Amino acid sequence: MLGNTYDSQVCSIARALELVGERWSLLIIRDALFAGVTRFGDFQHNLGIASNVLASRLDAFVEHGIMRRDDTADYVLTDKGRALEVALIALTEWGDQWASPIEPPIVYRHAGHEHTGQEHSVHAAAMCEQCGPIAADDITAALGPGMPADYLANRRGGTRAG
Repeated sequence: MLGNTYDSQVCSIARALELVGERWSLLIIRDALFAGVTRFGDFQHNLGIASNVLASRLDAFVEHGIMRRDDTADYVLTDKGRALEVALIALTEWGDQWASPIEPPIVYRHAGHEHTGQEHSVHAAAMCEQCGPIAADDITAALGPGMPADYLANRRGGTRAG
């Protein structure tokens, strides 16, 4: 989608940006996830996006398995597309804190564990498998099993992974 701009990067963030990093992409996915939009015309109306740009993004989402076309020609998120939900919640919270001059225009909620009708707030959080939620400044990056041995030898700067 971005013309393989990040080919030299050994990074899952760069690979994700290749699929969803173009302008409008995450807003299309947002509308599909949280507003249930599936029709081309509804995406175009709600976003004010040019039809050629929208068609390009939707075609790429289908090609990469983020969306599929159903029998009525609607665009439906796949499991791969729905898995972006937590990332979009995290971006929303970041935008609310650092990029917005107003109170949050959208909040995320769920029905709660007991399904008593009482809704609970939903937030994105870094989680440790053993400790639960942790602060961002307690997180470090470590090399994973997919890191090529020669990649870091050609890098400059800090000694941290990523």
